[in-house]
Amino acid sequence: MGQLEDDGVTVRKRVLTEAAVVSLRPHFDAVAPHGPGARSFDLPQDIQAVIGGHGPMGTLAASLVGRSVWPVRILFFDKTPESNWGVPWHQDRTIAVRARHEVDGYGPWTNKNDVLHVEPPVAVLENMLTLRLFLDDCGVENGPLEVARGSHRFGRVPAQDVKKIVEQSEVFIGTGQSADVLAMKLLAIHRSKRAQLPAHRRVLHVDYASFPLPAPLQWALH
Repeated sequence: MGQLEDDGVTVRKRVLTEAAVVSLRPHFDAVAPHGPGARSFDLPQDIQAVIGGHGPMGTLAASLVGRSVWPVRILFFDKTPESNWGVPWHQDRTIAVRARHEVDGYGPWTNKNDVLHVEPPVAVLENMLTLRLFLDDCGVENGPLEVARGSHRFGRVPAQDVKKIVEQSEVFIGTGQSADVLAMKLLAIHRSKRAQLPAHRRVLHVDYASFPLPAPLQWALH
């Protein structure tokens, strides 16, 4: 808890069994040919069992947040020689919802792969948590996630100020082994470089929340 609160990021070792990880890998087969990642809101039972409130990832998320949580967005990432991608320093600032409703403080709106996303008030983002399950070993040469330590404490950061905050911060390199989980505050500033030695770098990314959205808004997944 201390490292997560201070740095905005931490890695927990061997959260799943290796057998459980192996069973999840086939769900990534279609990701790389179509780009760096894919969103999913129609989840197979074995993934639901892992990420739900009684599963290993859901249990970890609840212990880190200190209350019951549920998954509200799922992303599948994979880096391969054919799809070796990178993203610049940024914050995750949108949430996925079922339908568009005009609610004070929510906007602007975007449509990502036919799923509505909206930027909520900063208090919503501050109380969310991301878990990223490693389905392959990921070293520094595999393009791991990099996080500017403590950057989550700045709230919503204007794009023109991101570089300055990164330059003033230590950088956490999110390496790990298969079955490890990286936990990150949603507003932590992060990036991912192209892999120097591209191979499979499969990651199951799950955003968790512990509260309902103001009616009539609803989480897309919950």
